[in-house]
Amino acid sequence: MLDATDHSEDDLNTDPTDLGRLDLGESEHVPFVLGGRPHRSLKGTLSLLALFAFTMLPVRGLYRGTGSSLEEGFMLVFPRLVQQGKVPNVDFLHLYGPGSLEVLAGWYWVFGYTLEAQRTFGLLQHLLIIFGLYTLTRAWGRIAAVGAGIVAALLIMTPIGLSALAWHGAVGMALWAVVFAVRARTTAARSDWLIAGLIGGFALSFRPDMAIAISVALAGAAWAQRRRAAAPLIGAGIVGLIPMWIHLIVAGPGPVIEGVIIDPVFHLRAGRELPTPPSFDRIDGALQAIAEGDPPWWGLPALAPNHQLFFWFFAVFAIAIAVPVAAWRNVGTRSPQQRGVLIAAGLLGLGVLPQALQRPDSTHLAWVAVVSWPLLIAVIIDLVRTRTPQQHGAPIAAVASLLALLFVVAPFYTYRTYLLHTRVAAGNLPLPFLVEREGRRFWFSDPIVTNAFNDLIPELDSISDPGDRLIVGTADLSRTVYNDVSIYFLFPELEPGTFFIEMDPGLADAEGSGLAEDIAEADFLVLTNVWAGWVEPNESVTRQSQEHNQAVADNFCLRSQFEDNLVLLFERCEGGGGISGADVAGTYPTIPVPEPDELD
Repeated sequence: MLDATDHSEDDLNTDPTDLGRLDLGESEHVPFVLGGRPHRSLKGTLSLLALFAFTMLPVRGLYRGTGSSLEEGFMLVFPRLVQQGKVPNVDFLHLYGPGSLEVLAGWYWVFGYTLEAQRTFGLLQHLLIIFGLYTLTRAWGRIAAVGAGIVAALLIMTPIGLSALAWHGAVGMALWAVVFAVRARTTAARSDWLIAGLIGGFALSFRPDMAIAISVALAGAAWAQRRRAAAPLIGAGIVGLIPMWIHLIVAGPGPVIEGVIIDPVFHLRAGRELPTPPSFDRIDGALQAIAEGDPPWWGLPALAPNHQLFFWFFAVFAIAIAVPVAAWRNVGTRSPQQRGVLIAAGLLGLGVLPQALQRPDSTHLAWVAVVSWPLLIAVIIDLVRTRTPQQHGAPIAAVASLLALLFVVAPFYTYRTYLLHTRVAAGNLPLPFLVEREGRRFWFSDPIVTNAFNDLIPELDSISDPGDRLIVGTADLSRTVYNDVSIYFLFPELEPGTFFIEMDPGLADAEGSGLAEDIAEADFLVLTNVWAGWVEPNESVTRQSQEHNQAVADNFCLRSQFEDNLVLLFERCEGGGGISGADVAGTYPTIPVPEPDELD
């Protein structure tokens, strides 16, 4: 057995034939991540099938689960616009890289522009993450790898369903870039370094904000062989970023910098950030508070949801820091090869921590924890075996310990959601509520909202023509806290009439944003009071410019109201009707929010 404490960094260039001496539990084969070749075996097949089965149990329910009307909506609409030749950051607001939109545009061209096609792509991204972590932790045996994959599935499949978000694709590719970089330490194969760099660069075309995380992780993997690895890693990374280079040329550096850096970091942050750490006595996130108003069944003892978020926040940071530190300090590590896995992958987990800092709700905590928490299984195994070398039950104990920790700290945001969708998949629970038009469908959790949209569809159908300009937003356009982008998906023949298809506080509602001008040129408005009760401890509660509401009053007449003004349909009319959506009280009570001059 190799002892990591007796080896230097240069010893990480071990010949793969020497890796057979590693104690890998029940396997006599060298794992792929440590330089071994892919091979078939009965145990390996059963391990993969077990993990795949666990992952797929809730999938039928997730395909028909409630969608996030903004986030999942724009991952449907934006790629469609790219197909039509529209340019992100020029023709519509987009806060991330172009890679995911380009890939999804091709995906929809092949498989159709449907919710199911989008969710299938999202599922594939989830599997990329789950089996990436399986591959990394395979260096500690199959039990550890399956356990890590289960933890990853609980963390990545529960926050936002099967939405094909850019974050998931970037994390999945980043993990596989680490796999090939760690593998290259042993094989010393230029091809492995090239693949690592290529995947890492392409991941950054999805989420440029992961640049530090991916760069640090690959640098950690390559450091012992930096002279050999630098050129292929960097060169291939530049090639992988081709979608970004093309986007910079087509859109221009100014709009890209504005959309990818200035808007999310400086303009949007004040209206989206949440307290760090999360409040102990309440839930800070509006969407989370809404979900906990009518939560799924959970009959087991548990902390209050706000307490879970509070303690989970600290646990996420502690584990993200502990994994690379334990590896770096040789705490319990048993071989230089395994240590290399934990250093590189642990640095990736450390690098994504800013996601949890900016908005520590359950979604962002899970997105960060999905990298580090499965790796903790390997750390626990090494610690147990260091103290009891012949302890063959260490993998089971490690997996059980982490699953128990997750059960205590965050059961509502992992186990409860997994159980909910599994029950829906099995027919044990009714489906959410469906809004459908000409084969395009979207699922909502609220029957009142669903009824309003289902009543809206034939009305808008009867008065609109293909090519008409439609804008979807909040009833009070001085508070663009969230909007139902899914309506654009249901009416693909109508032209989105604004740059702000995705509406965010501090961007669309800002004075001089251009939204008022967009409204003045539109044909129809669908404005909703669904989000009128949005309350968060940030600038989203502040009313911004009233010019957008005035543009509605000056150019549009209120044609129809649905479900006690929950959804409002405005039609362009000469001279305007004199009222805006902000003047029409909705089903859900609005909150008293300060005017800008009241904050001075």
